[in-house]
Amino acid sequence: MTMDDPRVGENSRELCRVLAEIRDPKLLEAFLNCLLTPAETADIAARWALVKALREGVPQREIAKNLGISLCKITRGSRELKKPESAFQRILLILDSLAQEGSN
Repeated sequence: MTMDDPRVGENSRELCRVLAEIRDPKLLEAFLNCLLTPAETADIAARWALVKALREGVPQREIAKNLGISLCKITRGSRELKKPESAFQRILLILDSLAQEGSN
């Protein structure tokens, strides 16, 4: 399948709906480990780490060095963070909320 195949959008939306319903972090982790290769999992984890590092103000070159990620990926993440109503910003707020719950 390619990105212009309508099945990609259909399957992506279905997957998002299912993921949104999973309330068990262990089940979600197990599912993602079944779905993704170890390399894909590592890539997604690195991209998430870069978003958090950008938010903390870590310089892009330092992020690239620390995570072994290209500056292109980091620049893309930076652009996404700057967008109004960025999904990254909204998810980071959820992360903040979870961190506060964990510290209480």
